[in-house]
Amino acid sequence: MVADPVPLQLAAELFPNGISRYAIGGLFVGLGAAVIYVGTGISAGASTFLESTLSYVSSQSRFQQYVASRDWRLVFTLGIILGAAVYAVVYQNGAWTTDVAWWRLLLGGIFVGIGTRVGKGCTSGHGVCGVGSASKTSLAGVLAFLLVAILTAQVVAALGVTP
Repeated sequence: MVADPVPLQLAAELFPNGISRYAIGGLFVGLGAAVIYVGTGISAGASTFLESTLSYVSSQSRFQQYVASRDWRLVFTLGIILGAAVYAVVYQNGAWTTDVAWWRLLLGGIFVGIGTRVGKGCTSGHGVCGVGSASKTSLAGVLAFLLVAILTAQVVAALGVTP
């Protein structure tokens, strides 16, 4: 009996550039989260790391809770940015471009920022560390993230919105 080629066709359609870059990226994200957790006992959520950098410029108590650990968190955050830059140089001829209007990126960033505050964390913290530790809150959060993202993508596509 010959295997049905439909799964292979679907995979080729969903991942036109192949799956290896996503698998390798996922391994790096998982390894990074594990190293942070083993080294510090802290789940590696990007929103918390980014929030900790505000302790350098704000005296609000919610930011000051990170003062003791903000230096390594800043290095981690810079590593995320530098990692993306290295990838762009090596695999995208040094440029990262988008057809999305700047105001849409800004508005999306604001919505994501509000969502991370309301959801008590971001997709990296809940999705990688929370789900990995079987947190019911993180499982619910990731389910909500996915459902809203899928619904939003469908609505945007139905409306014919382009970048």
